[in-house]
Amino acid sequence: MSQTVAFVGVGRMGANMARRLKDCGYTVAAVYDVNREAASALAAELGAKDCTSLADVTASADVIFTVVTNDAAMRSIFFGADNLFTGAAGKIFINCATLSPAIHREVYDAAGKVGAHSLEACMASSISHAREGKLYLMLAGDQAIYDKVSAMIEQMSVNRRFIGGPGRAAEVKALVNMVMNINTAGLAEGLGLAAALGHDLGMIREVFSQTGANSRVLETDGGDMVAREHDCWFSADHAAKDSGIAAGLASEVGLNLPLNNATVAQYEKMVALGLGGLDKSGIAELTFKGRHA
Repeated sequence: MSQTVAFVGVGRMGANMARRLKDCGYTVAAVYDVNREAASALAAELGAKDCTSLADVTASADVIFTVVTNDAAMRSIFFGADNLFTGAAGKIFINCATLSPAIHREVYDAAGKVGAHSLEACMASSISHAREGKLYLMLAGDQAIYDKVSAMIEQMSVNRRFIGGPGRAAEVKALVNMVMNINTAGLAEGLGLAAALGHDLGMIREVFSQTGANSRVLETDGGDMVAREHDCWFSADHAAKDSGIAAGLASEVGLNLPLNNATVAQYEKMVALGLGGLDKSGIAELTFKGRHA
């Protein structure tokens, strides 16, 4: 509990991770977000410093978690004019967002040059899991550095897997989200076709659950697709980004992934239609007759 903690990126996931560590007895010393209102509110709640400078964040804590939106945001916080590497010797950065393996490796290498350390802690869980310390985490970097923060990580997660060197957890997370998004798109098409054929969708979902059509997304998204309840837990914007990361990795190794390519196109269509803020279950809006074209 002696390690002090800071968070950069305090949206719904980052904020709830910070609350969890506070509950576990860790000192959350500082928070930072480009959304100043969100950062100020969380700082007041947790008794943390509301930083306006990234260098100040680094100066305030031993371990700095980052939960940012995309590669560009990651590059900005580590390589911008005001950045987390200022005075970073001895600090540990734990980077939790779903980003390209390349940016994770870039940050890892740059951290080493200033005497700091970078770990990946890619999350495959929801907002409620973050609050309750029930995340599933895929970790990568140096085992010795992971060991230094393992007690903290264990308070945040119900299961963990240390995968290997820099970028390797990000690769696995891209695979997880690629398959999840393909499954979500497939479920939306199955339910959409069933509705067009006039079947009772409660019956269809029950049959799916007992057969080879079963999946985790049937449990999490099936009812929402039918009811058109797409409150955002994992956005279509993020689904497009994450499946796009997988597409980029496939291109790098010379593989064609037609199902993933089609899924990327569907989520990109949602974004183009202004539906990117919907939950990924909103892909059903593209497949049910009489909804969006």
